[in-house]
Amino acid sequence: MSFSYSRTIRFGDTDAAGVVYFANLLSICHEAYEASLMATGIELRTFFNNPEAAIPIVHASIDFFRPLFCGDEVAIALTPHALSGDRFEITYLIRAVSMPTERPLAKARTEHVSIDPQLRTRQPLPPEMIHWIESWSD
Repeated sequence: MSFSYSRTIRFGDTDAAGVVYFANLLSICHEAYEASLMATGIELRTFFNNPEAAIPIVHASIDFFRPLFCGDEVAIALTPHALSGDRFEITYLIRAVSMPTERPLAKARTEHVSIDPQLRTRQPLPPEMIHWIESWSD
């Protein structure tokens, strides 16, 4: 079951043409990621400052199918998928709240790798992240 996150597009999310700037939609997707972590009981301060484990984004992509404007209400469906014992990806489907069954407005993907932050070497995903993936996977 995917995690759902709702958000109103704000003026600061847009560019000079009045549409959402691509990097800002990736930032909104990251908001959804953080909300999903909290929903499974992961404390963000500890998670992002853990001296024993870090999970950086190593790849990000986004496709837009329609422009998004200030005031648009969007719902983001976040779905993680394990790729290996130390890697996972998250897909994000961004839809208009007013038209949830229509084609998505955009689709994003991030890929994450679990590392030891001191040695900068890969390590297995922590148990809480395995639980998080299992909680929101299809």
